[in-house]
Amino acid sequence: MIRFGIIGTNTITESFLAAAQQVAGFQLTAVYSRSLDKATEFAEKYGATYTFDDLEEMATSAHIDAVYIASPNALHCEQTCLLLESGKHVLCEKPLCSNLPEAQKMVETARQNGVLLMEAMKTPTLPNYLSLKKHLHKIGKIRYVQSHYCQYSSRYDKFKAGEILNAFRPELSNGALMDLGVYALYPVIDLFGMPTSIKASAVMLHTGVDGMGSALLTYDDLVATISYSKISDMRTPSEIQGEEGSILIEHISQQNAVKIIYRDGYEEDITVPQSVHPMQYELAEFIATIQQGKTESGLNSHTLALQVAEVMQTIRQQTGLIFDADKNA
Repeated sequence: MIRFGIIGTNTITESFLAAAQQVAGFQLTAVYSRSLDKATEFAEKYGATYTFDDLEEMATSAHIDAVYIASPNALHCEQTCLLLESGKHVLCEKPLCSNLPEAQKMVETARQNGVLLMEAMKTPTLPNYLSLKKHLHKIGKIRYVQSHYCQYSSRYDKFKAGEILNAFRPELSNGALMDLGVYALYPVIDLFGMPTSIKASAVMLHTGVDGMGSALLTYDDLVATISYSKISDMRTPSEIQGEEGSILIEHISQQNAVKIIYRDGYEEDITVPQSVHPMQYELAEFIATIQQGKTESGLNSHTLALQVAEVMQTIRQQTGLIFDADKNA
Protein backbone atom coordinates (compact mmCIF):
# COMPACT_ATOMS: atom_id res chain seq x y z
CA MET A 1 0.00 0.00 0.00
CA ILE A 2 1.36 3.43 -1.00
CA ARG A 3 0.56 6.08 1.61
CA PHE A 4 -0.29 9.36 -0.11
CA GLY A 5 -0.32 12.94 0.96
CA ILE A 6 -2.06 15.53 -1.18
CA ILE A 7 -1.35 19.20 -1.72
CA GLY A 8 -4.36 21.15 -2.90
CA THR A 9 -8.00 20.93 -1.80
CA ASN A 10 -9.65 21.93 -5.08
CA THR A 11 -11.92 20.28 -7.63
CA ILE A 12 -9.05 18.56 -9.46
CA THR A 13 -8.02 16.94 -6.18
CA GLU A 14 -11.57 15.73 -5.64
CA SER A 15 -11.56 14.20 -9.15
CA PHE A 16 -8.24 12.57 -8.36
CA LEU A 17 -9.59 11.04 -5.15
CA ALA A 18 -12.69 9.78 -6.95
CA ALA A 19 -10.41 8.05 -9.43
CA ALA A 20 -8.19 6.74 -6.62
CA GLN A 21 -11.10 4.71 -5.28
CA GLN A 22 -10.72 2.53 -8.37
CA VAL A 23 -6.98 1.91 -7.87
CA ALA A 24 -5.46 -0.82 -5.72
CA GLY A 25 -2.50 0.21 -3.60
CA PHE A 26 -3.68 3.76 -2.87
CA GLN A 27 -4.15 4.99 0.68
CA LEU A 28 -4.87 8.63 1.51
CA THR A 29 -2.93 9.46 4.64
CA ALA A 30 -2.36 13.22 4.77
CA VAL A 31 -3.63 16.57 3.48
CA TYR A 32 -1.71 19.84 3.19
CA SER A 33 -3.27 23.28 2.91
CA ARG A 34 -2.05 26.74 3.82
CA SER A 35 -5.10 26.79 6.08
CA LEU A 36 -5.02 24.05 8.71
CA ASP A 37 -8.79 24.34 9.16
CA LYS A 38 -9.27 23.72 5.45
CA ALA A 39 -6.85 20.79 5.51
CA THR A 40 -8.70 19.31 8.51
CA GLU A 41 -12.09 19.71 6.86
CA PHE A 42 -10.84 18.06 3.67
CA ALA A 43 -9.11 15.26 5.58
CA GLU A 44 -12.26 14.46 7.53
CA LYS A 45 -14.27 14.34 4.32
CA TYR A 46 -11.90 11.86 2.65
CA GLY A 47 -10.62 9.88 5.62
CA ALA A 48 -7.06 11.15 5.94
CA THR A 49 -5.38 10.88 9.33
CA TYR A 50 -2.79 13.64 9.23
CA THR A 51 -3.05 17.33 8.33
CA PHE A 52 -0.37 19.92 7.66
CA ASP A 53 -0.06 23.64 7.04
CA ASP A 54 3.75 23.42 7.12
CA LEU A 55 5.15 21.88 3.94
CA GLU A 56 8.55 21.06 5.41
CA GLU A 57 6.85 19.16 8.23
CA MET A 58 4.84 17.22 5.67
CA ALA A 59 7.95 16.48 3.62
CA THR A 60 9.68 14.84 6.58
CA SER A 61 6.65 12.91 7.81
CA ALA A 62 7.26 9.19 8.30
CA HIS A 63 3.61 8.51 7.49
CA ILE A 64 3.84 9.46 3.79
CA ASP A 65 5.42 7.58 0.86
CA ALA A 66 4.23 9.75 -2.03
CA VAL A 67 2.55 13.08 -2.64
CA TYR A 68 0.07 14.23 -5.27
CA ILE A 69 0.52 17.94 -6.00
CA ALA A 70 -2.41 19.98 -7.31
CA SER A 71 -1.34 23.45 -6.25
CA PRO A 72 -1.07 26.45 -8.62
CA ASN A 73 1.44 25.88 -11.45
CA ALA A 74 3.86 28.48 -10.11
CA LEU A 75 4.35 26.45 -6.91
CA HIS A 76 4.99 23.06 -8.51
CA CYS A 77 8.77 23.25 -8.79
CA GLU A 78 9.53 24.45 -5.27
CA GLN A 79 7.09 22.07 -3.62
CA THR A 80 8.14 19.09 -5.73
CA CYS A 81 11.85 19.56 -5.12
CA LEU A 82 11.34 19.87 -1.37
CA LEU A 83 9.42 16.60 -1.31
CA LEU A 84 11.83 14.79 -3.61
CA GLU A 85 14.78 15.84 -1.47
CA SER A 86 12.96 14.34 1.51
CA GLY A 87 12.63 11.01 -0.29
CA LYS A 88 8.98 11.28 -1.28
CA HIS A 89 7.72 10.13 -4.66
CA VAL A 90 5.80 12.90 -6.45
CA LEU A 91 2.90 12.82 -8.88
CA CYS A 92 2.70 16.46 -9.99
CA GLU A 93 -0.29 17.87 -11.84
CA LYS A 94 0.12 19.08 -15.38
CA PRO A 95 1.71 21.25 -16.50
CA LEU A 96 4.73 19.97 -14.63
CA CYS A 97 5.93 23.49 -13.85
CA SER A 98 6.31 27.03 -15.19
CA ASN A 99 9.22 26.63 -17.60
CA LEU A 100 11.93 24.35 -18.97
CA PRO A 101 14.66 25.21 -16.41
CA GLU A 102 12.25 24.29 -13.61
CA ALA A 103 11.38 21.00 -15.34
CA GLN A 104 15.06 20.15 -15.70
CA LYS A 105 15.66 20.94 -12.03
CA MET A 106 12.77 18.74 -10.94
CA VAL A 107 13.89 15.76 -13.02
CA GLU A 108 17.48 16.10 -11.84
CA THR A 109 16.35 16.33 -8.21
CA ALA A 110 14.30 13.15 -8.59
CA ARG A 111 17.24 11.31 -10.13
CA GLN A 112 19.66 12.51 -7.46
CA ASN A 113 17.38 11.29 -4.69
CA GLY A 114 16.35 8.01 -6.31
CA VAL A 115 12.62 8.66 -6.18
CA LEU A 116 9.84 8.75 -8.75
CA LEU A 117 8.68 11.99 -10.34
CA MET A 118 5.84 11.75 -12.84
CA GLU A 119 3.74 14.46 -14.45
CA ALA A 120 0.06 13.79 -13.81
CA MET A 121 -0.76 13.71 -17.51
CA LYS A 122 -3.29 10.97 -18.11
CA THR A 123 -2.97 10.80 -21.91
CA PRO A 124 -0.05 8.31 -22.17
CA THR A 125 -1.84 5.89 -19.84
CA LEU A 126 -5.38 5.99 -21.28
CA PRO A 127 -6.61 2.67 -22.74
CA ASN A 128 -7.94 4.44 -25.84
CA TYR A 129 -4.63 6.21 -26.41
CA LEU A 130 -2.82 2.89 -26.10
CA SER A 131 -5.32 1.47 -28.60
CA LEU A 132 -4.58 4.37 -30.94
CA LYS A 133 -0.86 3.62 -30.77
CA LYS A 134 -1.52 -0.07 -31.42
CA HIS A 135 -3.55 0.67 -34.58
CA LEU A 136 -1.61 3.69 -35.84
CA HIS A 137 0.24 1.70 -38.51
CA LYS A 138 -3.05 0.95 -40.29
CA ILE A 139 -3.36 4.46 -41.74
CA GLY A 140 0.01 4.31 -43.47
CA LYS A 141 2.52 7.13 -43.66
CA ILE A 142 1.44 9.96 -41.35
CA ARG A 143 1.28 13.33 -43.11
CA TYR A 144 -0.85 15.70 -41.01
CA VAL A 145 -2.00 15.95 -37.41
CA GLN A 146 -4.60 18.30 -35.99
CA SER A 147 -4.62 18.20 -32.19
CA HIS A 148 -6.75 20.67 -30.27
CA TYR A 149 -8.31 21.46 -26.93
CA CYS A 150 -10.56 24.52 -27.08
CA GLN A 151 -13.01 24.93 -24.23
CA TYR A 152 -14.69 28.14 -23.14
CA SER A 153 -13.62 28.63 -19.55
CA SER A 154 -16.27 28.64 -16.85
CA ARG A 155 -14.32 31.57 -15.37
CA TYR A 156 -14.12 33.67 -18.54
CA ASP A 157 -17.43 35.47 -18.08
CA LYS A 158 -16.26 36.71 -14.69
CA PHE A 159 -12.96 37.74 -16.29
CA LYS A 160 -14.83 39.82 -18.87
CA ALA A 161 -16.83 41.37 -16.04
CA GLY A 162 -13.63 42.47 -14.35
CA GLU A 163 -13.07 39.69 -11.81
CA ILE A 164 -9.65 38.15 -12.38
CA LEU A 165 -9.59 34.58 -11.13
CA ASN A 166 -6.52 32.34 -10.86
CA ALA A 167 -6.97 30.83 -14.32
CA PHE A 168 -5.95 34.13 -15.91
CA ARG A 169 -3.07 35.21 -13.66
CA PRO A 170 0.52 35.17 -15.01
CA GLU A 171 1.94 35.20 -11.47
CA LEU A 172 0.47 31.70 -11.10
CA SER A 173 1.81 30.55 -14.50
CA ASN A 174 -1.66 30.06 -15.97
CA GLY A 175 -3.39 30.58 -19.30
CA ALA A 176 -4.59 28.58 -22.28
CA LEU A 177 -1.28 26.94 -23.21
CA MET A 178 -0.55 25.79 -19.68
CA ASP A 179 -4.06 24.62 -18.84
CA LEU A 180 -5.20 23.14 -22.17
CA GLY A 181 -2.48 23.34 -24.80
CA VAL A 182 -0.35 20.85 -22.89
CA TYR A 183 -3.02 18.21 -23.58
CA ALA A 184 -2.89 18.89 -27.31
CA LEU A 185 0.90 18.73 -27.37
CA TYR A 186 1.46 15.57 -25.38
CA PRO A 187 0.27 12.94 -27.89
CA VAL A 188 2.00 14.71 -30.79
CA ILE A 189 5.37 14.79 -29.05
CA ASP A 190 4.92 11.25 -27.73
CA LEU A 191 4.04 9.83 -31.16
CA PHE A 192 6.33 11.85 -33.41
CA GLY A 193 9.08 13.30 -31.23
CA MET A 194 10.55 16.77 -31.40
CA PRO A 195 9.70 18.92 -34.44
CA THR A 196 12.33 20.52 -36.65
CA SER A 197 10.61 23.90 -36.38
CA ILE A 198 7.84 25.62 -34.42
CA LYS A 199 5.80 28.68 -35.40
CA ALA A 200 3.35 29.90 -32.77
CA SER A 201 0.83 32.68 -32.33
CA ALA A 202 -1.61 33.64 -29.58
CA VAL A 203 -4.36 36.01 -28.51
CA MET A 204 -3.17 37.68 -25.33
CA LEU A 205 -5.49 38.95 -22.61
CA HIS A 206 -4.94 42.17 -20.70
CA THR A 207 -3.56 40.36 -17.65
CA GLY A 208 -0.68 39.03 -19.72
CA VAL A 209 -1.81 35.42 -20.19
CA ASP A 210 -2.96 33.84 -23.45
CA GLY A 211 -6.66 33.36 -24.05
CA MET A 212 -6.01 31.10 -27.02
CA GLY A 213 -3.21 30.12 -29.34
CA SER A 214 -1.91 27.81 -32.01
CA ALA A 215 1.39 26.31 -33.08
CA LEU A 216 2.58 24.78 -36.32
CA LEU A 217 5.00 21.94 -35.67
CA THR A 218 6.99 20.90 -38.72
CA TYR A 219 8.70 17.52 -39.09
CA ASP A 220 10.71 16.07 -41.97
CA ASP A 221 7.69 14.34 -43.50
CA LEU A 222 4.62 15.59 -41.64
CA VAL A 223 3.03 18.71 -40.21
CA ALA A 224 1.10 19.05 -36.95
CA THR A 225 -1.11 21.93 -35.88
CA ILE A 226 -1.82 22.47 -32.22
CA SER A 227 -4.66 24.74 -31.13
CA TYR A 228 -5.98 25.58 -27.68
CA SER A 229 -8.38 28.10 -26.22
CA LYS A 230 -10.06 29.14 -22.99
CA ILE A 231 -12.19 31.78 -24.74
CA SER A 232 -13.92 29.65 -27.41
CA ASP A 233 -15.12 26.10 -28.06
CA MET A 234 -14.21 23.63 -30.79
CA ARG A 235 -16.66 20.84 -31.60
CA THR A 236 -14.71 18.74 -34.10
CA PRO A 237 -12.50 15.79 -33.14
CA SER A 238 -8.72 15.83 -33.30
CA GLU A 239 -7.33 13.90 -36.26
CA ILE A 240 -4.25 12.04 -37.43
CA GLN A 241 -4.14 11.79 -41.21
CA GLY A 242 -2.18 9.07 -42.97
CA GLU A 243 -1.88 8.12 -46.62
CA GLU A 244 -4.24 5.16 -46.10
CA GLY A 245 -6.79 6.76 -43.75
CA SER A 246 -7.36 8.93 -40.71
CA ILE A 247 -7.79 8.39 -36.97
CA LEU A 248 -10.39 10.59 -35.29
CA ILE A 249 -10.06 11.25 -31.55
CA GLU A 250 -12.97 12.48 -29.48
CA HIS A 251 -11.74 15.02 -26.93
CA ILE A 252 -7.95 14.90 -26.90
CA SER A 253 -7.64 15.02 -23.10
CA GLN A 254 -10.09 12.18 -22.42
CA GLN A 255 -9.97 10.19 -25.67
CA ASN A 256 -13.47 8.87 -25.05
CA ALA A 257 -13.75 7.39 -28.54
CA VAL A 258 -11.25 6.61 -31.28
CA LYS A 259 -11.98 5.41 -34.79
CA ILE A 260 -10.26 4.89 -38.14
CA ILE A 261 -11.80 6.08 -41.40
CA TYR A 262 -9.99 4.45 -44.32
CA ARG A 263 -9.63 6.04 -47.75
CA ASP A 264 -12.41 3.86 -49.16
CA GLY A 265 -14.79 5.15 -46.48
CA TYR A 266 -14.78 2.04 -44.28
CA GLU A 267 -14.86 2.89 -40.56
CA GLU A 268 -13.22 0.82 -37.82
CA ASP A 269 -14.04 1.61 -34.20
CA ILE A 270 -10.91 1.03 -32.14
CA THR A 271 -12.43 2.35 -28.90
CA VAL A 272 -11.89 0.13 -25.87
CA PRO A 273 -13.63 0.17 -22.47
CA GLN A 274 -12.40 3.11 -20.40
CA SER A 275 -13.29 4.34 -16.92
CA VAL A 276 -15.43 7.42 -16.30
CA HIS A 277 -12.59 8.38 -13.94
CA PRO A 278 -9.69 8.51 -16.43
CA MET A 279 -7.24 9.85 -13.84
CA GLN A 280 -7.18 6.35 -12.38
CA TYR A 281 -4.84 5.20 -15.15
CA GLU A 282 -2.10 7.73 -14.43
CA LEU A 283 -2.35 6.89 -10.71
CA ALA A 284 -2.21 3.15 -11.40
CA GLU A 285 0.90 3.68 -13.55
CA PHE A 286 2.50 5.79 -10.82
CA ILE A 287 1.83 3.20 -8.10
CA ALA A 288 2.93 0.29 -10.29
CA THR A 289 6.20 2.07 -11.09
CA ILE A 290 6.93 2.53 -7.38
CA GLN A 291 6.01 -1.06 -6.57
CA GLN A 292 8.32 -2.29 -9.33
CA GLY A 293 11.19 -0.39 -7.72
CA LYS A 294 11.56 1.98 -10.66
CA THR A 295 12.11 5.74 -10.54
CA GLU A 296 10.77 6.59 -14.00
CA SER A 297 7.54 5.60 -15.75
CA GLY A 298 7.82 3.69 -18.99
CA LEU A 299 4.66 5.30 -20.36
CA ASN A 300 5.10 8.85 -19.06
CA SER A 301 8.84 9.30 -18.98
CA HIS A 302 11.08 12.17 -17.90
CA THR A 303 12.21 12.51 -21.50
CA LEU A 304 8.65 13.04 -22.72
CA ALA A 305 7.88 15.56 -19.97
CA LEU A 306 11.05 17.52 -20.76
CA GLN A 307 10.36 17.50 -24.50
CA VAL A 308 6.85 18.88 -23.96
CA ALA A 309 8.24 21.50 -21.57
CA GLU A 310 10.80 22.53 -24.20
CA VAL A 311 8.16 22.93 -26.92
CA MET A 312 5.96 24.93 -24.56
CA GLN A 313 8.93 27.14 -23.71
CA THR A 314 9.45 27.88 -27.41
CA ILE A 315 5.76 28.65 -27.91
CA ARG A 316 5.80 31.02 -24.95
CA GLN A 317 8.91 32.81 -26.22
CA GLN A 318 7.32 33.32 -29.64
CA THR A 319 4.00 34.55 -28.26
CA GLY A 320 5.37 36.74 -25.48
CA LEU A 321 3.82 34.71 -22.67
CA ILE A 322 5.92 35.62 -19.65
CA PHE A 323 5.48 34.42 -16.08
CA ASP A 324 6.82 35.73 -12.81
CA ALA A 325 8.57 32.38 -12.36
CA ASP A 326 10.71 33.08 -15.45
CA LYS A 327 12.58 35.80 -13.57
CA ASN A 328 14.11 33.17 -11.30
CA ALA A 329 14.82 30.60 -14.00
